[in-house]
Amino acid sequence: MLPISQNRPTGLPYSERIAMKDSATLKERIVLESLKLFSMKGFLSTSTQDIIKKAKTSKGGLYNHFKSKDDIFYAVLDKARKIWRERNLSGLDQISDPVARVKKLLENYRDKYLKDRETFPGGCIFVTLSVELDDQNAAFAKALNEGFVNLKAMIKRLLDQGKESGEIRPDVDTEFVTEMIFSAMLGASVVHGTEKSEETLNRCFKALISYLESLSIWAAMQKQ
Repeated sequence: MLPISQNRPTGLPYSERIAMKDSATLKERIVLESLKLFSMKGFLSTSTQDIIKKAKTSKGGLYNHFKSKDDIFYAVLDKARKIWRERNLSGLDQISDPVARVKKLLENYRDKYLKDRETFPGGCIFVTLSVELDDQNAAFAKALNEGFVNLKAMIKRLLDQGKESGEIRPDVDTEFVTEMIFSAMLGASVVHGTEKSEETLNRCFKALISYLESLSIWAAMQKQ
C-alpha cells in the first residue's frame, strides 16, 4: 500500500464542494421547474425567460448547464420518465398475479401520478407534449412515443400472462383490451388536466378497474 501522502487527494476543498453542490442544485431546479411549465404550457409556449424566472436564476446560470432549450427538453423527459417509473411501478414487483399488477398500475397512475398537482400542475406531461409536438418536432415526438409503446407492451404482456395462466377468459382479445386501457389512461389524464376533479378521476378509474376485473374467468362464472 502506498503511503497516505502518495495517494490521490481525498476530496476537493470545502469551498469547491459547496460550489459544485449549489451548481447541481440549480441544474435540478431548472429541470423541475421546466417540467412544471411544460406540463402546464407545453414546450413551445414556454420561453427560456419563463424557465429563468421560475428557477430563480440568470441567463448565464441557465446556459451554464444547458446549451439550448432542446437540451432542457431531453433533461425534462429523462426526469419525467424516472418519476413515472417510480410512481407507477411502485409495488408491482411484490405482486405475482398479472391482472392484479395491471390493477395496481392503474391505481398508482391515478393516486400517485395524476393526483400530484404539484409536480404535474397541467396533468400528464407526456400527453401534453405529445399532443403539442406531434406535427411540430419529429425527434421529440419519436422520443415521447417510445414511452407509450413501452407502456402498451407492458400492459399486453401482463394480460397475455393472465390469459395463459387461466385467470383471464380465453375469448378475451388482449390487444383490444390493451388499446382500451391505454386510451382510457390518456383520456383520464386529459380530462383531469382540464377539470381538475378527483371525483371524476376516481369514477373513471373505478369503471376501468371494474372492466378489467370483468375479464376474469371467475367473473364469468359468477354470471352463470
